[in-house]
Formats: sequence, structure tokens, C-alpha cells
Amino acid sequence: MLASLKIENIAIIESLEIEFDSGLNVLTGETGAGKSIILDAIHAVMGERTSRELIRSGASSAQVAALFSGCGQALAEILPQLGLEVPPEGELLLQRSLSADGRNVCRVNGAPVSVAMLKAVGRDLINIHGQHDNQALLAAEQHYRFIDSLAGNAALLGEYRSAYEKLLVLQRERETLRMDETEKARMLDMLDFQIQELEAAQLREGEWAELDARRSLLQHAEKVQDCLQNAYAALQGGEESAGALATAGVLAGIETAAENLETAAAYYAEVRAAAEAVREMAYNLDEYAAEIRNAFEAFDFDPREMAELAERLDSLYRLSRKYGATEADMLAFYEDALQRRDGIVLSEARLAALDAEIESARENTLALAERLRESRQQAAALFESGVKAELAFLDMPNVTFLVQMEQTAPGPTGADAMEFLISANVGEEPKPLAKIASGGELSRITLAIKNVLSDKDGVGTLIFDEIDAGVSGHAAQQVALKLREAAGSRQVICVTHLAQIAAQARRHMYIQKEVAGGKTYTGVSLLDREGRKRELARIMGGLKVTELQLQSAEEMLDAAGN
Repeated sequence: MLASLKIENIAIIESLEIEFDSGLNVLTGETGAGKSIILDAIHAVMGERTSRELIRSGASSAQVAALFSGCGQALAEILPQLGLEVPPEGELLLQRSLSADGRNVCRVNGAPVSVAMLKAVGRDLINIHGQHDNQALLAAEQHYRFIDSLAGNAALLGEYRSAYEKLLVLQRERETLRMDETEKARMLDMLDFQIQELEAAQLREGEWAELDARRSLLQHAEKVQDCLQNAYAALQGGEESAGALATAGVLAGIETAAENLETAAAYYAEVRAAAEAVREMAYNLDEYAAEIRNAFEAFDFDPREMAELAERLDSLYRLSRKYGATEADMLAFYEDALQRRDGIVLSEARLAALDAEIESARENTLALAERLRESRQQAAALFESGVKAELAFLDMPNVTFLVQMEQTAPGPTGADAMEFLISANVGEEPKPLAKIASGGELSRITLAIKNVLSDKDGVGTLIFDEIDAGVSGHAAQQVALKLREAAGSRQVICVTHLAQIAAQARRHMYIQKEVAGGKTYTGVSLLDREGRKRELARIMGGLKVTELQLQSAEEMLDAAGN
């Protein structure tokens, strides 16, 4: 259950801490005092979508923390899946911080989590039911969800959906293969051309880069030859003319230096190391000169090669504009074209195989749809009787409530169309709920359905946001008793404007708004018996509280055992 809630800088709430009890907890207060803001804060800490506009004006961030107790069993499955530890004491702290720049920081028992993980944990802790639930009842296409929830059809529905999706995939493949002969011929011609063009190109990964490098070399061939020749001449010396004496090169000078240093070192040991180093340098330069000579002699190029390179590079460029930027992309396109051509060529054989696969998938889908229908029919009967019994208690004794089911073609949720029908008065034919139910009737029907399904979700806390809308008089008293009954097995928190409901609460909190220093603040007070009397009287009587109203409030508390 939700043990406590701490809110900071949410809308008009600067700082607020609320402690809850087991059983029925109610929140009352004037319209606009901040009750809905508290629910907004709970939505936020449960991982629901929220807005930075929720942050209090002038604050850079907002925080919400919710402490739950006795929830270890409820989270024994989901927490390990998220990589979180199950708290041994059953206490769980959820925290969420909202920043003005849009960032969210979420934690579960101090461990950082994503908003999605926070939501996955939250859905097993709290169910919040507001007036939007009444609107969900008006959407007939969603009615199957209530029946499946009661029947426990989650696994069966998942199996059916997988079978249905497989059937759709096979049917789409068949439609693709069943193109007309003209389209097939056109596609084959195009694919054959593309395949032949790519095969003729004899593509090889890395060729483009190699050709680019070779072209760059050939473009600078004369410069490269001149540089090699000059480098060799600088090392070994050059010839001024045929038969002339060679001019001395760097290598000759170094060898002369090495010989002189070696002669000196025989008498003067201090230069021996220099002599050895210079001799080593002469050896190395001689080797480098030989390498340069070999490179110069081996360097050869045919001017016609440049034209061939340009033609090949131009061919690769034109292919790249049609089939992909790189050789790898073009080869991948080639493989895909082969597969597509084979698919068309072999389509007749594949069509025959597909027909058999589709028939098998259809039979499996229909069989699962039939199992779903049988399960839903059984659950619908229980749902009808359960809802009718609940509505009789909620001051709708003459109501007729039916689940209309019609068989349809298989769809994403089965082969059934369901809609809730209701007749609130004797002698009237049941009609679609969306067409005839009033606001007060919808509120009671919602509560009735929640009670019928209460054992199916295992959630420890139910929050009702003005579930009493449109309800008054004797019906309001019955709704109050039903809420108290629901609170016998789990925690119920209710925002209400009805004195009958507030009187039944085990814990009654009053939400108030005040202005101080040019700012608006929301506060919460836990009411004692005297405070509860005055609040019940205010709810019943408005601005002016009379002695008679206080007496009535006291009688209501006494009757509720409070």
C-alpha cells in the first residue's frame, strides 16, 4: 500500500507530505485547492507522461517520492526482470525529479531507473480510476478488455495475436507474388539488366581506392622520376657528360670522412666511436642509394594506362550513382537483385507452397479464436451477473446489463465484436451503454466493474478520482458503502465531494489553499473527529455551517463507526 507521499514544487504545492493508512482514505477540500495536483504528482511518480509545466513557478525542478509498504510479493516478478532487488522488508521507495530543461531522474529504492522502468513498477502498485474510465466504457471496441481481464485471457490472446500476425504476413507475401504477368515481365527485365551490368563490371572491394592511388601516381610520374634521379645523384654523384669524370656525391664524402676518422682512431681513441658511427652511416647510405636506383629503374608507365584508369573510374562512378556509393553497397545491391529475380522466377512454386501455409495458419488462427470465444462467453456470463449484483447494491436494482457478442472475421483481438448493453428501467429493451447511460450511472457502472475485476489485478492500492460524479442521495450512500467494502481487502484512496463517502473513511485529509507573500500554497491536514464533523457539514451545506448540519455530520460518523 501507499504509506506516504512527499511532493515538492509541483504546481501550487511548495512542500507537502501526506501519510496514508490502510482501508479507505479520503481527500476533500474546496474546488481548486489542489486535490487534482496531488493526483498529478502520483501519476508522475508512477512513471506516467508529464510536463515541465507541472513545476512550480520560479522553481528549477520538482520532486515526488512515494513510499510503499507490504509490496514485496506484488513485485517479486517484475523487479528481478528490471535488474532490481526485491526489498526483504517489503518497503519500496519510488522517486522522480523533473527539471525545467526537460530532464528526468527516476529512482527505485535509490537505484537509478528509466521512466519506462518506473512505470513498469508502478503499474503493479497502484490503479488510478478517474472520470476518464467512464469514457472508456463508452468505447465498445474496448469492451473485450474487461471480459478478457476477468477470464485471464492474456496468454491465450497473445498466442492468438501471434497466429493472426503470421497469417497476415503470409497473405501479404502471396499478394506480392500474385502480380500480373506484365508486371512480372517488366520486373524481370529490369532485374536482368541490373544483374548483367553489375556482373560485367566485375566489382572488387577496395578497387576504387587502389585505382585512385594509381592514377595519382601516374599523374606525377615525371616528377617522381626526377626526384628519384636527383636523390641518387646526390648520394652517389652524377656524370657531367659521357666519358667525363663523375662529380662527387654525398656518399663519397662520407666514405672519405669515415676513412680519415678510422686512421685517426688508430692513434686517438677519443674519435673511435665517431669513426664507427660515420662508417655505419656510409653503409646505410650505400644501401639506400641501391634501393633508390632499383626503384628508378623499375618505375615505368605507359601513357595509355591513364586513359584506361580514367575509363574504369568513370564506369565505377556511373555504377555508384545507380547501385550504391561503395563497392560493398553495389555488391549488396547485386545480391538483393539476384534474390528478387529468383523470387519472381520461383513465385509459382512458392505460391503453391504459400497456399498450403496460409490454409494451415488460417485453421490455427480460427481454432485459437474459437478458444477465445468460448472463454469469453463463460466470462461474459459471470461478468453480467457480477455487475448486475453490484449495481443492485449501488441503487440500480432494476438494471439489465448484458454483454452482446457477435462472431466476426478474425481481427487483431479475435473474431468477436462485444458491446455492453444496459436497460436502467423495467420494460425497456437493453441498448448500447454509450447511448443511454447518464453520468451518475456511468460512475456506478465503473465502480461495479472495478469490484467485479478487483481480484484479477493483484494491485494493493486503488485510487478513485471523483468516482461519485453525478451520484447523490441514497445512491451516494451505497457507493460509499461499496468503497468501504472494497477497502476491506486493499487500500482505497478517494478524492470526493460527497459527505456520505467521506464519513466512511478510516482516514480523512483536508486539502486547503492559502495565499501568503504574493504566492499560493496548498497544505493538507489530517482531520480529527471534530474536524471531520465540520468538513462534512461544509460539504453538505456550503459556505455557512449550521448546528443542524453539524448534528447530521455527527450522525453520519456514528453510523459509519467513526
